[in-house]
Amino acid sequence: MINSGLLIIRLVVGLTFVGHGAQKLFGWFGGTGIEGTGNWLKTIGLAKGAKIWAILAGLFEFIGGLLFASGVLTWLGAAMIVIVMIDAIFAVHGKNGYWMTEGGFEYNFVLIAVAIGVALTGPGDYVLLYQP
Repeated sequence: MINSGLLIIRLVVGLTFVGHGAQKLFGWFGGTGIEGTGNWLKTIGLAKGAKIWAILAGLFEFIGGLLFASGVLTWLGAAMIVIVMIDAIFAVHGKNGYWMTEGGFEYNFVLIAVAIGVALTGPGDYVLLYQP
């Protein structure tokens, strides 16, 4: 049952990040693509290198989510997720306090805890490639 639970967590969290990365990189799923994400980053004070930051955020979300969901190099995928969420806290949500109802970092904090928990536990037995 533990392996099934880890699989569900990895798939839901990982594929959610894949989707967010695809929004930023490709404009899929209602996203604005690199240009739109870069423009939004400018509005929150990241004017210098906004396009590069948009690409990096998209890559970390997309690749990190793929690794996390697949169970391949799960620790690396988790680290990429944690980095993106810490950045989101400092750049956007931290100033709003903890609670999500006020635009705070509650959800980011939960995702950090889940990613670290899975990284420490391991991906379980149901992974794309067996890793001894």
